[in-house]
Amino acid sequence: MYDNSEKIQRAVLISIDTGEYDTESSLEELCELIKSAGGEVAATVIQKRDKPDSATCIGSGRLLEIKDFARQNDIDLLVFDCELTPTQIRNLEAETDIRTIDRTMLILDIFALHARTNEGKLQVELAQLKYLMPRLTGKGREMSRLGGGIGTRGPGESKLETDRRHIRRRIETLKDELSHLADRRGQLRARRTKDGVITAAIVGYTNAGKSTLMNTLTQAGVLSEDKLFATLDPTSRSLKLPNGVSVMMIDTVGLVRRLPHHLIEAFKSTLEEAALADIIINVCDATSKEYRLHLDVTTSLLHDLGCENRPIITVFNKCDLLSDDELPRDSDSVCISAKTGEGVDRLLSAVEENLPVQIKHFELLLPFNNAGLAAQLREWGALSSEEYTSDGILITANVEKTKWHIVEPYKVRSEDH
Repeated sequence: MYDNSEKIQRAVLISIDTGEYDTESSLEELCELIKSAGGEVAATVIQKRDKPDSATCIGSGRLLEIKDFARQNDIDLLVFDCELTPTQIRNLEAETDIRTIDRTMLILDIFALHARTNEGKLQVELAQLKYLMPRLTGKGREMSRLGGGIGTRGPGESKLETDRRHIRRRIETLKDELSHLADRRGQLRARRTKDGVITAAIVGYTNAGKSTLMNTLTQAGVLSEDKLFATLDPTSRSLKLPNGVSVMMIDTVGLVRRLPHHLIEAFKSTLEEAALADIIINVCDATSKEYRLHLDVTTSLLHDLGCENRPIITVFNKCDLLSDDELPRDSDSVCISAKTGEGVDRLLSAVEENLPVQIKHFELLLPFNNAGLAAQLREWGALSSEEYTSDGILITANVEKTKWHIVEPYKVRSEDH
């Protein structure tokens, strides 16, 4: 387990600019990832190259500069903003005598740090073992130095030092355990569907404020920090909309650009909740200079998960920090502040408009001998008000279409909601 009292690790972040993507923005994100892992950025290095060096990723001259800087500045870790091969890691560590990890290893480490549920921990271990197995070759001396810290959390040193055969067996065991958990989750989902439970998944780029929105809407108490990947495990809470309909809100893990495909596969169960939800709430940090890119990342993933035909509500968060002129003007989007609650009423209206059920507003007069129907309406979450009069119980309620026939005989008047 990660101990917050241990020495904060100082890292040098290294990026190779081949022109494939915005290197500076990606490096800024890597800085945030290091902070989320509990580390400190001592320096960043960008080298322009046509392609990464096959032996060390970075050029030999620049590597010597990094080695000298590291020796003079007590550097514990080199982090490359790309995926390194086992050979590159081995060569880099042999040359610098500094532990070296890549972007994927860092993300996996943060996943390990923030996993809370049994399923989340199993998923982390499976992803780490699958990624690290080909990187264990010839790591005798290096493995003996992996006493703890960033890039070593999760399975633990003892598991990583075991032979490939044992790791393969462990991977199969993890897959079986996750399969059983997936079956159980599928049964719960089927029961929700059978019971007519409507689900709305909160998705979006990491650190966009999804957990804060979840807390504001449902008082769920989900961990809400200004760190990437603060939420790893899906959290579900019930929310009663103003029209009386109850919706199951699901908070999901945040997304980042260039998230390796095998990580998406490893955490598919978390994302499945989004893929199978009735409504998807796509939260975006409106204050980010790259909010368009963030939206594209999320939209692309939702497309990969087959969500195109599902209602998707785009929500721009943190709008309290922007002036009116700076607010995004996208049609069919909602501007809110999850922190202050501003605009949340508009978001709830948008959710109501996209419900997969039809709701009608009824005013009912129930005879006293049928007070049981009032109790039923209460149980359905449909009852808005009730008043005892000399003629009976006067009730206003927002009722789903499947139950209209039950209340129709007692209506005073009705209007479409």
